[in-house]
Amino acid sequence: MNHQLFEWLRDNRITEMECIVPDMTGVARGKIVPKDKFVSDQEMRLPEAVLIQTVTGDYPDDSMLDLTDPDMVLMPDPNTMRFVPWATDPTAQLIYDALRPDGSMVEVAPRNVLKRVLALYEAQGWEPVVAPEMEFYLLSPNPDPDIPLAPPIGRTGRAEFGRRSYAIDAVNEFDPLFEDIYDYCHAQNLEVDTLIHEIGTAQMEINFMHGNALDLSDQVFLFKRTVREAAFRHGMYATFMAKPMEAEPGSAMHIHQSVLNKHTGKNLFSAADGKPTEHFFHFIGGLQHYLPECMPFFAPYVNSFRRLSPYTAAPTNVEWGYDNRTVGLRVPHSSPVARRVENRVPGVDVNPYIAMAATLACGYLGMMNQIKPRDPLASDAYELPFQFPHGTEEALVRLKACSDVAEVMGPRFVEMYVGMKEKEFAEYFRVISPWERKFLLLHV
Repeated sequence: MNHQLFEWLRDNRITEMECIVPDMTGVARGKIVPKDKFVSDQEMRLPEAVLIQTVTGDYPDDSMLDLTDPDMVLMPDPNTMRFVPWATDPTAQLIYDALRPDGSMVEVAPRNVLKRVLALYEAQGWEPVVAPEMEFYLLSPNPDPDIPLAPPIGRTGRAEFGRRSYAIDAVNEFDPLFEDIYDYCHAQNLEVDTLIHEIGTAQMEINFMHGNALDLSDQVFLFKRTVREAAFRHGMYATFMAKPMEAEPGSAMHIHQSVLNKHTGKNLFSAADGKPTEHFFHFIGGLQHYLPECMPFFAPYVNSFRRLSPYTAAPTNVEWGYDNRTVGLRVPHSSPVARRVENRVPGVDVNPYIAMAATLACGYLGMMNQIKPRDPLASDAYELPFQFPHGTEEALVRLKACSDVAEVMGPRFVEMYVGMKEKEFAEYFRVISPWERKFLLLHV
C-alpha cells in the first residue's frame, strides 16, 4: 500500500473504509471494511453483474449475461481517497477500478468507458477540459411515491412559491443546509464554485471548477451523494431526477468542454490570432451529428425525456450559437484561451462518467472525421423542429444502429447498456399510471 495513504489513514484515525465502484446507474456499490483489513489487503472482488443492474435492481435478459457470474478484480485508485464527512466514526471512501483477472479493463464499468475515450484523446496529444453545472431540487420529505412532490419549509417557516431565479434571499432560506454542503465538499476536495437559485421552485445549481474529465466525474459522482446526505440531515430530500414536478422546469447537468494541446497547453479551439479553429468547428459538428444518436446516455430514463420541451430552459435540438440558451450547444462569450462549447442536453440524472465519455466521444469523432457544423443560430431555436428521439424506445433503436459511437465507447459496453435500458423500459411499461386510471377507467 502507498506509504502516504497509510500515513493519511493513521493521522486521521480512520476506522472504516467505504470501498466504492460506480455502477451504470451511478449508484455506489461496494463494501464497508475495517481500516485494518483494508491496510492488509486492498483488493476487492464483486460479481460483474453488480454493474449492470437496472435502476430497480433487475438485470438484462439472460441471453446477454455470462451466467457463470464471474467476479471482477477491483483495485483502488489512490487519487480518489476522501473523507466521508457525515459519518459518525472516522471513515474514508475510495473509488475502485474494475479489472479482469488478466489485468484488462472490465468494459462495462463506467469509469473504464471514460478512460477508454480519454485514451483516444491522449493518442492524439489532446487533453479535454470540462466543467459541469449541477441543477437539483430541494423537497419536503416524500416517503409515499404516490403523493406529488412539494418544496421544503425554509427559515421563514413557509414553503417557496413562484419563480425566484437568481434570488439571494431564496438561497438564504436554506443557509444551514448549504453551509453543510460546502463544508462536506471542502472536506472531500470537491471543487465546487458558484451557488445560484435556478428557475424552478427550490431548484438550485452548483457549478464546478474546470479540470480533468475523470476527476470531475468522480467529483460529480460523490457530490450527488453528498447533497442527498446533507439534505437528509436537515429534514429534506434533494433530488437529481430530471423532471420531478410537472409544473416546474427540469434539472440539467450542463457540460462545458474544450480541448488542450497536451504538449503546448494551448486551447485547440483558438488559433494564435484568437479566432476559432477548424478543431472547434469540427468538435461542434461531431456533437451535432452524433449526439441525437446516443441520447440514452444523456436522457437515461423515461422521465428524462419529459425535461426536453420548449420554453423550459431545456434544448429541443442540437443547433449551436453564441451565448444562445435556446440551443443545445451554446458557446459562451469568453476570451480565446477559454473558448469552449457548453452541451446543454444532458439531464442531471445521467451517470457522470458515461455522459462525459459520450459528449467527448461525439466531439472526438467530429474532429477525427472533420465534420462541419451547421451555421450558428442567433434566433430562437424553439421555433425549429424537435431533433431528438421521441422517447426511450426510439432512442435505444438509434443507439444500437450507431456503430461509430460504439467503436469509440466500446461495443460490449453499448450492447450491455442498451440491454439494461430495454429491460428497464419493459419494467416501466408494465406499470399502469394514475392518468390512465383517472381518464380511462370509467370513460372509455
